[in-house]
Amino acid sequence: MKVVIAPQGFKGGISGLEAARSISRGVLAAVPDAETVLVPVADGGDGTLHALVDATGGEIFTSTVTGPLSQPIECQWGVMGDGRTAVIEMARASGLAMVPHRRRNPKVTTTLGTGQVLKGALEKGFDRVIVGLGGSATNDAGAGMATALGARFLDASGNALPPGGSALARLDRIDTSNMLAQIGNAEIVAATDVTNPLCGPTGASAVYGPQKGASPEVVAELDAALQNFAWVVRHDLGQDILDTPGAGAAGGLGAGLMAFAGAKIQSGIDMVCQVLDFDSHLAGADLVITGEGRADHSTVFDKAPVGVARHARAHGVPTVLLAGSLGEGHEELYDHGVASVLCISDGAMSFQEALGRTGVMLEGTAERAVRLFLINPKG
Repeated sequence: MKVVIAPQGFKGGISGLEAARSISRGVLAAVPDAETVLVPVADGGDGTLHALVDATGGEIFTSTVTGPLSQPIECQWGVMGDGRTAVIEMARASGLAMVPHRRRNPKVTTTLGTGQVLKGALEKGFDRVIVGLGGSATNDAGAGMATALGARFLDASGNALPPGGSALARLDRIDTSNMLAQIGNAEIVAATDVTNPLCGPTGASAVYGPQKGASPEVVAELDAALQNFAWVVRHDLGQDILDTPGAGAAGGLGAGLMAFAGAKIQSGIDMVCQVLDFDSHLAGADLVITGEGRADHSTVFDKAPVGVARHARAHGVPTVLLAGSLGEGHEELYDHGVASVLCISDGAMSFQEALGRTGVMLEGTAERAVRLFLINPKG
């Protein structure tokens, strides 16, 4: 029996690789002579850096950059084994997790640090950069990022705008005359699991602003600011980014990367699967086991488990999803190639207790999943 194990990390719990090892132990408890192939995945968000760098024998670096609240932070980024492709998780430079709940304010948070990491990678000679979009604390459409690359965002009086999304309401002109030269010769890929446009009811501010600390009034303010940003980008740079799918990813960083770095938006999970040569591991496989922290309606929107299931289904291999918790709409996953969704929780416990037992619960649930599969091996 061959089982391909392709989970992503469980936020606050364990990494994708640790999750894969736990699942493998469960599989082998059920079938001691099984072949387990561990392929941790990510969808452009948390875990993308290590999924790509570790799998290709690359290297991790640490840089001091400006955090989302304009404070100095240490940010990890990496280079893949090909020696030319840098990998950046924007959440490590401009992420929500590094902002205390009481200080979350997308009116002022900035992507400057993400741009500083990108600039550093380009100046070191890496001519291909993958930027994972997800987990952002920001809503500045990548203006901070572009500032690090040399762009200037000016008001009607010619003054530079302060950091943050709300300042974009006063944007009158964009000066790109001093942009980093290496941008023109680099391939930038923005990897994301969302397709939101920049503005409107499904845009960056409306959908993701509240979790970053925005009230309904602030959401409306930020959306108007991003609309002004899009208008000025169209007027000054000749680029229409308003309704492009993925432009609203990471508080509009998708739009900023397209406008100022010529980035291409790509499905995070498809990009990761391509780099990992995921389909080659499916040859001769009997079962795929994937996993994530929470399975619900949002999981169907091209997040890692659905991407894994899509690839597996193309090879006729059933997929089981192990989830830390189940939310509303998780049943929709059955229409997207997932054969079974199992919650790993094995009893009443606090959230913190669950995080501490993630590996043990994954192991036990994986064993049960394989034993059930053996009853009906066609899934």
